[in-house]
Amino acid sequence: MRIRGAVLERIGATVPYADSAPITISELELSEPGPGELLVRIEAAGLCHSDLSVVDGNRVRPVPMLLGHEAAGKVVQAGPGTDIAVGQRVVMTFLPRCGECAGCASDGRTPCIPGSAANNAGELLGGGRRLRRDDSEVHHHLGVSGFATHAVVDERSVVPVDEDVPPEIAAVLGCAVLTGGGALLNSAKPAAADRVMVVGLGGVGMAAVLVAVSLGVREVIAVDTVPEKLALARELGATAAHTPADLAERGIRAEVVVEAVGSARAFESAVEATAPGGVTVTVGLPAPDARASISPLGLVAQGRSIIGSYLGSAVPSRDIPEYVRMWREGRLPVEKLISARIGLADINEAMDELAAGHALRQVIIF
Repeated sequence: MRIRGAVLERIGATVPYADSAPITISELELSEPGPGELLVRIEAAGLCHSDLSVVDGNRVRPVPMLLGHEAAGKVVQAGPGTDIAVGQRVVMTFLPRCGECAGCASDGRTPCIPGSAANNAGELLGGGRRLRRDDSEVHHHLGVSGFATHAVVDERSVVPVDEDVPPEIAAVLGCAVLTGGGALLNSAKPAAADRVMVVGLGGVGMAAVLVAVSLGVREVIAVDTVPEKLALARELGATAAHTPADLAERGIRAEVVVEAVGSARAFESAVEATAPGGVTVTVGLPAPDARASISPLGLVAQGRSIIGSYLGSAVPSRDIPEYVRMWREGRLPVEKLISARIGLADINEAMDELAAGHALRQVIIF
């Protein structure tokens, strides 16, 4: 079938992207779903720094690539051997789990090995690509390619949700909430008496703030350089909001610190702000050659630890229903993460907003 989608043509284009236009809105041919696959009509898709990191070259992927990894939609066709019915709304997640490898046996702590290999190759978990343009293959982005009117995905890349979950809420659950919330629920597991600090208030970091508030911990400390984001964090329930300079000058520390920026300096600041006996959970994705400097003695002498948490160490089929329950109960107002609703044609300008640090979650509405 013919679809329209946002295709990244080249990596590392000059900014502003509104002028260099590395992403084009293209007509593509999408194959029918094969065994274990679904054809999904996309309803909403969120823009994330993981999309931007491909555009700016921090994460080198094969191109041309149909971008988008945080999306939700409805199943319109099911391939042989699938268990999800036509008409079902699904959340699309960017790390499929085969359920059989050592990574899948880690209960979310490490990624699926075949899923990661497929993502790196621009393929689906079942192997190969389902997208063509002008008789040439187009690569998939993290098994989803959600910046399009339709997508064919492996059934293991989606989680069903009920009809009462709006598409834009469902989309944001698939990455921002899984990553930011999972840093707490799966990795740090804070006690009620703990202080939780979140360094970096993009979509993932602000999701971590929401989840920390929902857990009722002693104090939620938000950290960013942008005053508007600090003000929003307070509106969402953070008990304190500071710049990184404030942390250093005032010696502010917390038992649990989540780093959601993806820079070496932010990681260093997060470790420095971790209280004795505390844990730093890093979910940001810096450039592959980034290096940080920390004191090993500071870890040993003060009993501190560091945890890396990819996709919030999530098992999406387990975690997304929990976030839906929290949302229904009014404890997780995910809709407040959405800073703008945009059209597919706005994609290059939206990447500029993301790169400038102005946006939380811009969501493409189809």
